[in-house]
Amino acid sequence: MSQKPEILAPAGSPEALRAALRAGADAVYVGGKRFSARSSAANFSDEELAEALRLCHSYGARLYLAVNTIISDDEAESFGEYIRSTSALGVDGYIVQDQGAAQIMRSIVPDAVIHASTQMSVHTAAAARLLRGLGYARVVPARELDRSTLGRICREDVEVEVFVHGALCMSVSGQCYMSAMIGSRSANRGCCGQACRLPFSASGSRDAAALSLKDLSLLTRADELREIGVDSLKIEGRMKRPEYVAASVSELKKALGGDAPDMQLLRGIFSRSGFTDGYFTGKRQDMFGVREKDDVTAARTLIPQIHELYRSPRQVHTVDMHAVIRAGKPVSVTAVCGDISAAVTGEEPAAAMSRPTDISAVEKQLSKLGDTVFTLGQLTADIGDGLFVPAGKLNELRRQLADRLTEAVIDRNTPRYHATGTLPELPMIKRKPREGALPLRTLCRTPEQAVAAAELSEFVIVPEAIIGEELLRDIPPEKLIISPPRFISDEDRLSARLAELKKLGADRLFCHTPDSIALGRELGMRLHGSFTLNVYNSYSAEYLRSLGLEDCVVSIEATAEQFAKMRTVLALGAVVYGRLPLMLTRNCPIKNEVGCARCTGHLTDRTGRRLPVACSKEYVEVLNSDLLFMGDRLAELPRADFGLVLLYDEDARQTAAALSGAKPDGNITRGLYYRGIE
Repeated sequence: MSQKPEILAPAGSPEALRAALRAGADAVYVGGKRFSARSSAANFSDEELAEALRLCHSYGARLYLAVNTIISDDEAESFGEYIRSTSALGVDGYIVQDQGAAQIMRSIVPDAVIHASTQMSVHTAAAARLLRGLGYARVVPARELDRSTLGRICREDVEVEVFVHGALCMSVSGQCYMSAMIGSRSANRGCCGQACRLPFSASGSRDAAALSLKDLSLLTRADELREIGVDSLKIEGRMKRPEYVAASVSELKKALGGDAPDMQLLRGIFSRSGFTDGYFTGKRQDMFGVREKDDVTAARTLIPQIHELYRSPRQVHTVDMHAVIRAGKPVSVTAVCGDISAAVTGEEPAAAMSRPTDISAVEKQLSKLGDTVFTLGQLTADIGDGLFVPAGKLNELRRQLADRLTEAVIDRNTPRYHATGTLPELPMIKRKPREGALPLRTLCRTPEQAVAAAELSEFVIVPEAIIGEELLRDIPPEKLIISPPRFISDEDRLSARLAELKKLGADRLFCHTPDSIALGRELGMRLHGSFTLNVYNSYSAEYLRSLGLEDCVVSIEATAEQFAKMRTVLALGAVVYGRLPLMLTRNCPIKNEVGCARCTGHLTDRTGRRLPVACSKEYVEVLNSDLLFMGDRLAELPRADFGLVLLYDEDARQTAAALSGAKPDGNITRGLYYRGIE
């Protein structure tokens, strides 16, 4: 059986951190007051972070700092300074979503340890290989993967961290724009408003929660995860109470030790109608649930008993001690903990008036280490006859010794970095005013749309599944950009399919995530970036250019002003028409509520708005109710080198109208180009 994986616990507050360590966590992940994807958690001030690191390192545990939000150009300097200051504290690793942020980190602290957040939406071995080659020490794959795919990723030469317990987002992480579009609270900026937990229905039911999943739990499958090579088992919950953290850590530790975890206890502490393992098993059934009254009531009765799990420090280091008590010499105690040692001296012993100090008396006082991370192993002593040392003096020596050992252990476990760099330089861009019409590219869903769009588009972006000989007769291959699935469930099939299309002359690939970038690079294709890469700053754009991308559509969360200020040689595009995707999910909410046979094609929210649902075999896209339209405001996107038109159910006539810049019927939106996000 392979080595036990790391137990990685969430800590949204100092109290939760102590609970995690005392319950048995090997590592914790926390957020600071800035740049963290859980901005609503208490999080850690710089002073609290310094103390948290000392506490973790005294246990021999690691602390990973989540800086997993997309950052703007205006934040780059303060982000860089934050990385510089926190690296000096000895952070063990950084969890990052934004490729530009990662590049800033590499520039300022070249030896920083960087983990690719689950928000990068990694779901293939190819992406894991790519990120390993780019210097990422660890990859946190998407939560929607099954056992086989996880096992394949684990065979790559990079650490793999997998979520095993806690809340599940309906959307693939990093691909959710619902909260941003509804209320400008961006999940990618750490401000998710959890709109998905509100009522949504495919049938018009007021009680349905069509976008709310049960909590995940793979604790009963801990051995399977260890067998396939997972390096770190991650518990979700930086918004949760210390009791939740302690119970989850304790039960996961129990599971890794070969005992059955108490799932009833965990359900009582927090769940949404129980737990699911549907992604891991591949059986995506019975995965939906909400927080019920019984769940809340159970938690109230269980919380007091959980306190016992973290009432006292956990003793993790064994210390051997040797005491010397000799007449005319100061009492001395030496301690050895692994390859660390410390020594203290006190006053000379007195002559015993009645009962002299013996080794049992010394052991009684020196073994009182319950408020430290140490436990006494072997005690030896050299004690002269007829001598006496008061218990209080021995206790003082023990405290001094524990303090010195603690400092030595902390020093030993604190990494040292070399913050030698500065922000990466951005190119000075002198742009001429755009002449003529903005070139358009059209992302199609059907052959009919592709043919209608071809004459009016610079490129047509077409799903690989619908490209056949007939379409290639109607549209020259050099005008096609292949769109792979946004979620790749069969990496080998897709790679073979792309190689086949390349032989037919279609060699351009629309890259939705690092997965398609990786596959495209391995096949030698020409790469074009989608807005789903979440390019929100100049550094990300420049980094993608260094990976070989020819251009990229800017994040749909960027404002027109932010877009205009981007400094990059990479050609940039803007979405100018279409129903923006709010969610990418591997569960169909309509199928769950009413079944495929009664598919309504949309969800209704509590205000009566209808959100179209675009269905494919492996995933579903929940789309915005209103059409984005910028055809009459293209002059306000002067930085755009091209515009992207997104089609859903438009026919040939409507496709032509969309590309002509005609204002569509019905409700329109300007997206986030003017109101922006938090």
